[in-house]
This record gives sequence, C-alpha cells and structure tokens, in this order.
Amino acid sequence: MKNAIVGQSGGPTAVINSSLAGVYEAAKNRGADIVYGMAHGVAGLLNEDKINLSQIFDTSLEIELLKRTPSSFLGSCRYKLPHFSETTEPYEKIFKILKKLDIQFFFYIGGNDSMDTIMKLSDYAKETGSKISFMGIPKTIDNDLMLTDHTPGFGSASKYIGATMKELIRDATVYGTPYVTIVEIMGRNSGWLTASASLAKAEDCEGVDMLCLPELPFYLNEFLNKVEKMQQEKKSIVVAVSEGIKLPDGRYVCELSNDARFVDSFGHKNLTGTARLLANQVAKNINTKVRSIELSILQRCAGHITSRTDITESYQVGGAAVRAAFNGHTGEMVALRRISNDPYQCITELYDVHKVANFEKKLPIDWICENGTNVTNNFHRYARPLIQAELTPIYINGLQRHIKI
Repeated sequence: MKNAIVGQSGGPTAVINSSLAGVYEAAKNRGADIVYGMAHGVAGLLNEDKINLSQIFDTSLEIELLKRTPSSFLGSCRYKLPHFSETTEPYEKIFKILKKLDIQFFFYIGGNDSMDTIMKLSDYAKETGSKISFMGIPKTIDNDLMLTDHTPGFGSASKYIGATMKELIRDATVYGTPYVTIVEIMGRNSGWLTASASLAKAEDCEGVDMLCLPELPFYLNEFLNKVEKMQQEKKSIVVAVSEGIKLPDGRYVCELSNDARFVDSFGHKNLTGTARLLANQVAKNINTKVRSIELSILQRCAGHITSRTDITESYQVGGAAVRAAFNGHTGEMVALRRISNDPYQCITELYDVHKVANFEKKLPIDWICENGTNVTNNFHRYARPLIQAELTPIYINGLQRHIKI
C-alpha cells in the first residue's frame, strides 16, 4: 500500500490550494492508494485530525474549484516542533500515527517555518531508520525563501498590490488639495511585497512617491522631511511602507505604539499599525490631510485577482514534490529556477531543506535606488513575468464559487 499525506502550514496564499491539487493528482496518478490531508497541519496531525482527500475530490470540477479557492483548504497552523534532542515525544506520536495510516510519503506546503518542520521530521526519520519520505513544497507571499527564484503565492500577492495601488493613486488625486496616503504592506524582514507597489507606475499611472523597505534602517525625522518636501512639489503623496521597517536600533517602527502584540510559537511578533503610527506623525508635523490604509490579509486571500503564472507554478511544485518522493528523495524542498525572462520560463529543482530552513532571502540592496525610496528596473524585470495572465474564478449569482470541507 502506498499512502500519502499532505498538510498546509503558516500564512495562506491565494494559490496555496493549487499546490495541494498538484500533490493530490500526482500522487493518485503515481499509484497512491489513499491521499490524506492533515487538518490544520502538524498540530492537527498530532490529534489524528485527518481527511481522506480521495473521498472529496471525485471530479475534475472539484480540482478546478480548488485551484481557484484562496486560503488553506486543509486549514493551517503555526506549530513549532522542538528538536528531538530536547524531547522525542511529539516525534514518537507523529510517527506512530503515520505508521497507523501506512504513510510512505509526507508533503508539507509552507514557508520558512514549515521547512524547519520538514527538516526536523526527515532528520528524525534518518535517525530512527524510518523509510518515510518527507518533502517540502514552497509557498509564501513574502518571497523570502532561499534558493528558489521566487515562491508560489508571491506573484498573486504582487499582482494584487500593484493593481490596488493603481486604484488608490487614482482616488488620492481627486480633490486637488494636500493629501498624504500611507499604505501598509506585509513583509516582516524583506521588502519584496512593498517593492511590488512600484509596479503600479505606467503610462496611465504616476506610481507611488515613496517606498519604505525593511532592508534599510528607518529614520522618522528623515521620513517627515521627505514627505514635506515632496508635497511642496505635488499635492497628493502616496507612500507604500512595509510593516517590518525598523529603527536604527533594531526595533520595529510599529513598536513605538502602545498596541498589544501577539507572539506566535516561532517568536514572531504580530506587526501591525505601522502606517497608522506614521500617519499620526505626519498629521502632527505637517499641515496636510492624511490617511492610513492597511492591506493586511487581503494581500494573501484575494483569489479574484490571482496570476495564472502563479497558479500554474504552484500546481507544478506540488507535482514535482510527489515525483521526487516516489523516486526516493527525502529531506528536500522543491525550488523554481528561472531559465529565461523573455520568453519567461521556470523549471523545478530540488534542494536539501537544511539549506533553506531558517534562512531569509531579502530584496537585493542593489535593486534599491540610491535615495532609498524606490526600486530599480531590476525588480520590475524580475516581478513582471510573475503577475501575468489571470485564471478567472467560477462565478455563481455574481460572486465567486469556492470549495470547502
């Protein structure tokens, strides 16, 4: 018997379910008897909370709906496995459950923290002589995974941000009076998503006036001076700011507020309120109307404006992980390698998950303009192929149709 199990972990994306579809179809096509889904990732697996996907996906229509459904169909978690040198209890429980289900292939779709989980499970399997294959499948809108050209999920989030900024810029210019709009974009330590706001610039759009990226230290007085100077030249100023910008002393700017902050099991602080804080500072120091906008989770769940390129590649990395596992690979992550930009082409390859887990890929400093407030055409050449084309949702009664458990 060849059974497989797949889980989704961390923050979702608009196309993460396309990877799930890729895993399911590839595993069934290669002879898997049952493909299980973990309900809420490893945390759910520890409670034996599983779903027999073979009983859910009966037709190709359901798979097509799955590809067009945002967020994590199986549910997600942020569960940090301790290293087995500290305690083997959760590992013994997980492997007992996997043995009970006759699992030979284990797939985990996620970002950096999820690759940490795959690394630990595959290491434990090696230590104990288990023959289960553990494969990581990349996803994150943050685009901060090492060794892959980009991560599935980033293209659609980038497309949403670029499109939304074009619309915000149009709205911000209607009154002809002094007006500052500060838009907060996700990105804890890397500025890939905030840089995507620059894609709005085109013949029909003047683009954003300033980017604030976490790769550079943030100086509040310098920021205020730049805004004031810009507004002397044009009345409407639009600023895109990363939620993760930091002061020179290493503190997140949003920590200057008194907001309570949740900290997850990986030690990540909930970052929010950066745009609101900066808007308050602008209002106090500059005679202008100001508005703060937080795109928040809309960046990762806007399934109505996904990139077809992104959906296709998300499906491909799922299938590639299955192919590798059935060929005897374990402890690896599927990566995307760009082999051509015109025409755009990417292939999949494999990397040892130890070279990926707990590392972060940041926006290259030489892709940031000398003034620190915009990005060069290197970023645009990199990002534009990833936002191309659309996969239209299936609409029922005027609204998109999703699939859910």
